Amino acid sequence: MIVVMKPFATQEMITRIMKRVESLGMKPHVIVGVERTVIAATGAEPEGIQAEIEACDEVEKVMPILAPYKIASRETRKEPTVIRCGSLVLGGGHIGVIAGPCSVESEEQIMQVAAQVKAAGATALRGGAFKPRTSPYAFQGMKEAGLKLLAAARDATGLAVVTEVMTPHHVELVSKYADILQIGARNMQNYHLLQAVGETRKPILLKRGPSATIEEFLLAAEYILDQGNHDVILCERGIRTFETHTRFTLPLATVPYLREKTHLPIITDPSHGTGIASLVPSMSAASIAAGADGLILEVHPNPSKAVSDGAQTLTPAAFEATMQLCRKVATALGKTM
Repeated sequence: MIVVMKPFATQEMITRIMKRVESLGMKPHVIVGVERTVIAATGAEPEGIQAEIEACDEVEKVMPILAPYKIASRETRKEPTVIRCGSLVLGGGHIGVIAGPCSVESEEQIMQVAAQVKAAGATALRGGAFKPRTSPYAFQGMKEAGLKLLAAARDATGLAVVTEVMTPHHVELVSKYADILQIGARNMQNYHLLQAVGETRKPILLKRGPSATIEEFLLAAEYILDQGNHDVILCERGIRTFETHTRFTLPLATVPYLREKTHLPIITDPSHGTGIASLVPSMSAASIAAGADGLILEVHPNPSKAVSDGAQTLTPAAFEATMQLCRKVATALGKTM
């Protein structure tokens, strides 16, 4: 249920209602809006609780949450969530661009690409230190050495670092170096991992699983939100269909549909969504036209020599051209990039 506090409600009043919700066996989540503070109470509702809470002087009204994803729903928060993390801003009319190589390969590579993507307008740096690969014999990443290189690139450029965490026992290590923790598509329904990152206070970039429905996607986000971490970024990275002309199918209708259902910021991954570098610029522009709050793109100084995902990776020159194209679309929509 949603407890909407009256405009004059003080912190003491909010705390009192939170304690009452907890005493009834439910979990309170305080969400501060522009005009109202609401408390989203999750868990099994005891009989008569809504009428009891609504009778409190500091409470304006109590409403049921109809969506299965309670905290992520627009029923809980009408205003879009804006996420700010160092150099990266997503939402509120700001389009953020996360760019960098699929894998951190060397100090020279990550420093070079970090400088290049920043010069072209990227606002965060991506790079894989731990790599989930289909084959156990493929390159698995530089691990902590790669994390250290990402941190060094941040120190050199000022770009916030986005990198993937694969298991709960890696969360502390990755959090030590990264600004934003990425949950890859393969781990979208790794619920122990979702809860572990939810216990951090780092923003979480959650990628949609290749076979996941939108409801499953939002319920995965709910696992993170339910732990008290409200900085979740949803990423549409393409789904698996019968088509073979692209690596995945990038369904851009996801963006406006999610906009109707959730207050969380939404970005797309045209690199994975197509798997073909030549398609990335147009799908990036189309994503922004559809209302995306940002992009995550793969960029490498020499894609043909990349240890992973070279076919879908932009050169620095192609990335700069993509940014110029996307800025035109953003400007037409009255957004900044």
